[in-house]
Amino acid sequence: MRREETRMAQAPLRLVQFTKSFYFGGTEVQVVELLRGLPASYRVQVSVLDAVGPLMEPIRKMGITPEEFSLRGSLARPNTLAQVIRMARWLKQERVELVHVHDFYATVLAVPAAKLAGTKVIVGRLDLAHWHGRVRRALLRGLTQMADHVVGNAEAIRGMLVEEEGISPEKITVIPNGLDIVRFDQRRRAGLQAPLPDTHGAPVVVHVANMNHPVKRQEDLLRALALVRRAGHTLHAFLVGDGPRRPEMEKLAGSLGLADRVHFLKHRGDVPAIYERADFGVLCSSAEGMSNAVMEGMAAGLPMVVTNVGGNPELVADGERGLVVPPLRPEALGEAFLQLLGDRERGRRMGARARAFVERELSLTRMVRRHDALYRRVARGE
Repeated sequence: MRREETRMAQAPLRLVQFTKSFYFGGTEVQVVELLRGLPASYRVQVSVLDAVGPLMEPIRKMGITPEEFSLRGSLARPNTLAQVIRMARWLKQERVELVHVHDFYATVLAVPAAKLAGTKVIVGRLDLAHWHGRVRRALLRGLTQMADHVVGNAEAIRGMLVEEEGISPEKITVIPNGLDIVRFDQRRRAGLQAPLPDTHGAPVVVHVANMNHPVKRQEDLLRALALVRRAGHTLHAFLVGDGPRRPEMEKLAGSLGLADRVHFLKHRGDVPAIYERADFGVLCSSAEGMSNAVMEGMAAGLPMVVTNVGGNPELVADGERGLVVPPLRPEALGEAFLQLLGDRERGRRMGARARAFVERELSLTRMVRRHDALYRRVARGE
């Protein structure tokens, strides 16, 4: 037995990272960073529900060809069970020791498949389940309870899992997202990929978020900007991101008299360089996990104005690395903007502390190291 344990300890740990797809998103970016950062003592494979998205290119450049387990558009079909069985066979065939699953739909397949295959499984819980209905939340709770371990990226998520879902605290590990500071700074220095609107030297706030879900609350930002304008201040906003809600937000900006100050940039691949040209950043979501957008704004040395939800206050710390305001309160958001506009030196000090916090607490190296230790503990008891 001891000889077998020694052999296993020396063999590469067979790990699968499983996510829905590889479109741009906070979760997908973190998966790519993990794949880049894990040491050679792993044999890493990737599985997806749909092998699509721009982040597939860096995956393939790493020599990884994802295994696809397509739901074909719906969970409520016999195909879902067929894919669970197929995945269980694949896990056995590949002698996978551990699966780390990162989102709801992939969790529906991965947890039962891993249990059938006798493979350890870690469920990533990276948001407050705010976009799920009652039935899906119940399903996710049951699957999370079945898993061998759970990873959250914020203490707020741990609290939700324990208090609302009854998950044992010992079964949960919080690992904040990581940011590759060196690569981020290279992207900042690389400059813009396309011109930005001319603000004639006026202050700029940047908001980075998709426009798919009301939870991002771009409308609160627009109403806060209208309050700033009525107070006699000029503040431009760059909104980075796109989605079906953009026409509605463009219409609202026009009705608020902000068409000349609110600039919808759609998707951009040069966010670090855009942050470089801003005075502060904002994220005004009504629910959030741990936001990569906030982390990147902090890494750019900006004070961030964020809502008091999810991991936001853990990142920013009100008055220290930015300002924290209640959610769904445009007037509070506008007042925070006025504070930063009225005391630019204070904003610069908070931005410097934000950058130092990211370097100290949110490095990619630290994030990968903590996952490495967790994987070995769950898979092999090391």
